[in-house]
Amino acid sequence: MNILVVGATGTLGRQVVRRALQSGHRVRCLVRTLPKATFLREWGAELVPGNLCRPETLTDALEGMEVVVDAATARPTDGIGIREVDWQGKVSLVQAMVRAGVKRLLFFSILGCERYPHVPLMSVKAATEAFLAESGLDYTILAPAGFFQGLIGQFAIPILEEQSVWLTGTSAAVAYMDTQDVARFALRCLEVPETIGQKLPVVGAKAWTSEEIIALCERLSGKNARILRIPLGVLTATRQVLRGFQWTWNIADRLAFAAVLAGGETLTAEMDGVYAQLGLNPEETGSLEDYLAEYFGRILQKLKERNYELDRQKRKEQEKRKRRRPFKTSAKTGN
Repeated sequence: MNILVVGATGTLGRQVVRRALQSGHRVRCLVRTLPKATFLREWGAELVPGNLCRPETLTDALEGMEVVVDAATARPTDGIGIREVDWQGKVSLVQAMVRAGVKRLLFFSILGCERYPHVPLMSVKAATEAFLAESGLDYTILAPAGFFQGLIGQFAIPILEEQSVWLTGTSAAVAYMDTQDVARFALRCLEVPETIGQKLPVVGAKAWTSEEIIALCERLSGKNARILRIPLGVLTATRQVLRGFQWTWNIADRLAFAAVLAGGETLTAEMDGVYAQLGLNPEETGSLEDYLAEYFGRILQKLKERNYELDRQKRKEQEKRKRRRPFKTSAKTGN
């Protein structure tokens, strides 16, 4: 298939690109900044400059495409917000697809987004789902709950560097999944026509609380976590303050999403039917234990090698200083 991937440089999008190329598809990537996407070209993808917030750039990107995989979302550090990218941008994309005659769309939403209309990102995802239902496109919606990759910066790195891990409220149990597995589900959906018009959950076999993830990281790293808890009221107040400044709206919206995770509600779903429909083996889906074990094993080995090299350099410097040290002579005559 000829596949256009939107959001291809992101954590999930790049895995979709990699998986599609490995499966023999022709892949085109819509990218905002070409220099930051050169690795995609090295993999074999075609790069097309464009931006969801600039609808006029979508026409060329869609030319000759059969499928669009939309993995784009606003990032907390972006100068543009969730509504511009995740709503207006997606509407522009769907309209451009209709004009170009591209019928097949795979869209990534969030599990349970319809239950949180007060959370901007969830509300926008739910609205986009409703918009797709009226679009006339052959769409499939995949709804993950969270990714293994996001846990590295949230838990693993702070614990390794002996920094504070911030927790808020009652920790929700979330069925995280590796983005590589999510990409595998996505490409398989494109091969199964029965998924058209459906919304499918894509979640891991176990829902993990933050405390359970921290305990796992402690065991694998051999370090104790420094946990600091922020009252949920403080998080809510911070969001209200940030909403008062236009340049911090995106961060404020993300804080609202964090409040959902602090609410204690489990984010998971039954996956047996999804595996059966797609003909996938659940035993091939990675576990969080294995993912973090591989991460810590790799990092700890690098730290060991670095410390060995530092010790070796230190010993060499000490030997040099010894050789440079002048000989002492006696002040007595004749000695």
